[in-house]
Amino acid sequence: MNCKVRIPTPLRRLTGNAAELSIEAATVGDLVGAIEARHPGFASKILDEKGQIRRFINIYVNQEDVRFGGGLGTPLKDGDEVSIIPAIAGGAG
Repeated sequence: MNCKVRIPTPLRRLTGNAAELSIEAATVGDLVGAIEARHPGFASKILDEKGQIRRFINIYVNQEDVRFGGGLGTPLKDGDEVSIIPAIAGGAG
């Protein structure tokens, strides 16, 4: 399925500064793998050493958090919009 993937600013250096990618994938896990195939090093920023979504990374399919659905097995369909959002911490002390 062809999906539009929004790449957050901190990860754009890994995608040749692309803010958005068009990716063919059947699941969120396939999507991460397809981005990794095009842009080596991307998956290591999204997935931990066990192959699971890192704690500080949120992935949404059509504004639904995949952690509360099928995780990496979340199915995708044509036209889905996937957003990868790293958690932001910090602020004034």
